[in-house]
Amino acid sequence: MRRREFISGVLSAAALPLAARAQQPAIPVIGFLSTLSSGNMAANVMNEFHQGLKEAGFVEGQNVKIEYRWAEGHYDRLPALAADLVRRKVAVIAATGGEPSPQVVKAATQTIPIVFMANGDPVAAGLVVNLNRPGGNLTGVTIFGMMAVGKRLELLRQLMPKAGTIAYLMNPDNPSREFDNVQAAARSVGQQILVLNADGSREIDAAFATIAQQGVAALLVASDPLFFDRRDQLIALAARHAVPAIYYLRAFSQAGGLSSYGNNLADMYRQVGTYTGRVLNGERPADLPVMQSTKFELVINLKTAKTLGLEIPPSLLATADEVIE
Repeated sequence: MRRREFISGVLSAAALPLAARAQQPAIPVIGFLSTLSSGNMAANVMNEFHQGLKEAGFVEGQNVKIEYRWAEGHYDRLPALAADLVRRKVAVIAATGGEPSPQVVKAATQTIPIVFMANGDPVAAGLVVNLNRPGGNLTGVTIFGMMAVGKRLELLRQLMPKAGTIAYLMNPDNPSREFDNVQAAARSVGQQILVLNADGSREIDAAFATIAQQGVAALLVASDPLFFDRRDQLIALAARHAVPAIYYLRAFSQAGGLSSYGNNLADMYRQVGTYTGRVLNGERPADLPVMQSTKFELVINLKTAKTLGLEIPPSLLATADEVIE
């Protein structure tokens, strides 16, 4: 009896760690879907996303896993990438990079929570029913970039007060309604706008050829992930053709673009990370108000201005959040 009792006790002791491990909850998995390329994401931006997660109690590799999917500026890849994350039954999807990532993910699942990053009005885009109480399985952050484009046009006119025609470069595949605001802002000040469409590198080259042929004075670049991914190409072509341009994110000016006015991208990613963590902690997207990013920044690259032979008005230099020399 003693021998049997001893063996039984040993087996029971050995089974305890296995049982304890079986009772441990599985590590949640975040699906991270982006319209952009991983190589084009600044380290500080992704660090802010992870910082937001950390504020909610989650650290990648410790108590949460992340499945990354990058469309690399090819919007037609988004449906398959979203479907893959849905098949993997991730706990929450962070739809980043701006439109059309949120719309694609919404079409892919009505059950998995989604935290989006949007450029336009989420209500008008059909993502949520209300900003304060989104309803459904989506919430997130929006920059209302379509509103800021009017300010960018105003700033560009201050940089180029004698500009006859200003080109507006847009991606026809982007569902944002920014174009309507550009037209309204241009009409209000009697500014002539030349609309140019580009949904890839060759089309961007063709757009600049048109700018050169028609003697366009300046360029306004739309808020679009495609252009963020191809910012080096845009900046190089603007320099080659000596075209003053204004962009929508600081990263353009830091890379050599003349000027930029828009939201702080790193701050937006931190907010998306925070909401993603809160959803993992059990909060429902339907109850989390859509946040509006309010940190706008004007950046002027003085070195580029000198190369273009432009004299920046002192009033603009005084109000700029950053002047790159």
